[in-house]
Amino acid sequence: MTSTISSFFPSVTINLAANKHPRWNSSSPKQTLRKNNIRLQRIQCRVDENNTSTDKTGAGLSWVSPDWLTSLMKLRAGSDESGIPMANAKLDDVKDLLGGALFLPLFKWMKESGPIYRLAAGPRNFVVISDPEAAKHVLRNYDKYGKGLVSEVSQFLFGSGFAIAEGELWTVRRRAILPSLHRKYLSIMVDRVFCKCAERLVDKLSIDTEMAVPVNMEEKFSQLTLDVIGLSLFNYNFDSLTTDSPLINAVYTALKEAESRATDILPYWQIDLLCRIIPRQIKAAKAVAVIRECVEDLIAKCKEIVEAEGEKLDGEEYVNESDPSILRFLLASREEVSSIQLRDDLLSMLVAGHETTGSVLTWTTYLLSQNPTSLKKAQQEVDRVLQGRNPNFADTRELKFLTRCINESMRLYPHPPVLIRRAQEPDVLPGGYKVAAGQDIMISIYNIHHSPMVWDKAEEFTPERFDLNGPVPNETNTDFRFIPFSGGPRKCVGDQFALLESLVALAALLQNFNFEIVPNQTIGMTTGATIHTTT
Repeated sequence: MTSTISSFFPSVTINLAANKHPRWNSSSPKQTLRKNNIRLQRIQCRVDENNTSTDKTGAGLSWVSPDWLTSLMKLRAGSDESGIPMANAKLDDVKDLLGGALFLPLFKWMKESGPIYRLAAGPRNFVVISDPEAAKHVLRNYDKYGKGLVSEVSQFLFGSGFAIAEGELWTVRRRAILPSLHRKYLSIMVDRVFCKCAERLVDKLSIDTEMAVPVNMEEKFSQLTLDVIGLSLFNYNFDSLTTDSPLINAVYTALKEAESRATDILPYWQIDLLCRIIPRQIKAAKAVAVIRECVEDLIAKCKEIVEAEGEKLDGEEYVNESDPSILRFLLASREEVSSIQLRDDLLSMLVAGHETTGSVLTWTTYLLSQNPTSLKKAQQEVDRVLQGRNPNFADTRELKFLTRCINESMRLYPHPPVLIRRAQEPDVLPGGYKVAAGQDIMISIYNIHHSPMVWDKAEEFTPERFDLNGPVPNETNTDFRFIPFSGGPRKCVGDQFALLESLVALAALLQNFNFEIVPNQTIGMTTGATIHTTT
């Protein structure tokens, strides 16, 4: 007997459906595969007071590139020697930038103006890059292109965290954090954290199928990834799959505010008095306070334990068996670092690790629901490799097709869809385009990943485009045609962590459920740091 769940993904309605392989007998509980039909019934953003994409009084309102700004830029372009064409941005295009999907009009303008163009945006203008070679040039030349605007608009959230730090501070903090993500740590996370959290998600969804109630799958994935990052980063279980966590809404609100600041006509948020009276800024400040208080409490508790035990690192792949978290590793390293710096670094990892992987899982599940052939192929691989058990670290290397499904999902829905940099000195991009010092740059990962000049059948979900017997695609072996984790010196340090977490979660779902899209949906997109769904 099968059951069905209706599930919501903030913008897409899907059905996770069940029991496709009756060959598994019921003698072994682990072999009762795909026992339920989950209907991922709406990958759809709920419209409520916490959703900043629909609440114009909260973080998320911005004005970008109306006709007069474009006209003004064109008048100034008479003395522009860069050779970069100006995008013909119209007021009608702005609707996607008002709490919507920033990357969509960028794609439209790429088709009109080419892979490198200039865009008027508020008080500044951007050079938008949709070309792999130009993206490689900017990302690899870190000494010439800093975070710039990213640091300015997100410092209220990340402080001096390594996610936005520049220069020597970034070098020192990255050098301190990177060793914590070693192979032994990742292997332990697969067994102790990724699998256990995925099991809890399956149990939760199984109850929902029996009750035949709608389920918001984007919400479930957000809860799952918060639980994972809590345990792996702090050895703390947020238990958000079973209890409401204010942290999830706080993270989304803060990230949406950072995106909005990047395109505000007037940076009024730099004036402290205005931040105290404007509703959007009050909401963002409250969100940051929630996140910081949580991180500070967890650091304080762990510090007490480390000091009491006199713990120190022992070897390159050191792991505390009772607490293998990154926080424990960093404290045991006995590095001289301020409490605020440690908080900001961990906050950077908390926000990035939670938000990004949740979106990857959302869109991969959605794409599989729309492509039954790929879904069946992924399920067959999971059945063959795992035989009904949980995956271990070695198994993840054998889940090659499922890995390619995740890769292809990140190609179609990259997280983040746009990277921002600032030129530190005059430079010349590939193609001879001149860039002045101080010029803000947008690297549209979405455009590169969707460009028909870069990819054959760019809009199609085709996991097989990545060779199953070849290396896992990255920026190096695709020559920057595929850059979901950025590239160059500032590439995401948690790329392997995110891929493993996604693999384990999807394998658990594929062992238990089918996915089937619910008909008659209009699926839209909005952005925070990642691509979210809307209806």
